[in-house]
Amino acid sequence: MDIQMKRGLLDVLVLAAIKDEDSYGYKIIKDVSPFVEISESTLYPILRRLEAVSLLTVRTAIHNGRLRKYYRITPAGLLRLEEFKREWKELLSIYKFVTKEGL
Repeated sequence: MDIQMKRGLLDVLVLAAIKDEDSYGYKIIKDVSPFVEISESTLYPILRRLEAVSLLTVRTAIHNGRLRKYYRITPAGLLRLEEFKREWKELLSIYKFVTKEGL
């Protein structure tokens, strides 16, 4: 798979994982693992990139005596998810054309 496409898919996957509630790294990995294998070394750069472009925010809180980062999707992040849904319909029709499925 094209690296840029995969990167974009992982971005929206992470945004979808935090869409309904704030979450933290380990939980995000656990939540997305049924769909794609993702490691901490892959996740944290994604989270930093999404924060840098204001698709999510980060807050820290003490949990069991340790500092934990919690991630929250922003309105721009929610908009990105909606854009992805529209883009996916177009990608699906291209896929069907290329594979001749559904024709």
